Amino acid sequence: MSDARHVLVLPDRDSAEEVAGELADRFGVLEEPELVRDALAGEDDAEDAQWLVVVEDAGARLDPAALDAFAAEYEGWLEAPSASQD
Repeated sequence: MSDARHVLVLPDRDSAEEVAGELADRFGVLEEPELVRDALAGEDDAEDAQWLVVVEDAGARLDPAALDAFAAEYEGWLEAPSASQD
């Protein structure tokens, strides 16, 4: 098994904080997710920022489809993993 990283994209900070708090209860995530503000290109206004919840997934045990459905409950989505050339 390998490790994975999932990035949930949320529309605002409140949603991101709620999602981060729920991950342990719903999915058994043990490690604290990282919250990252993702300003849209060319925008300085905080209202125009998305928030990312970065979840480290040791052993790749989380179901991406379930994470995507969970994020959708908060008007967000699971970012598709990018191909790694490592």
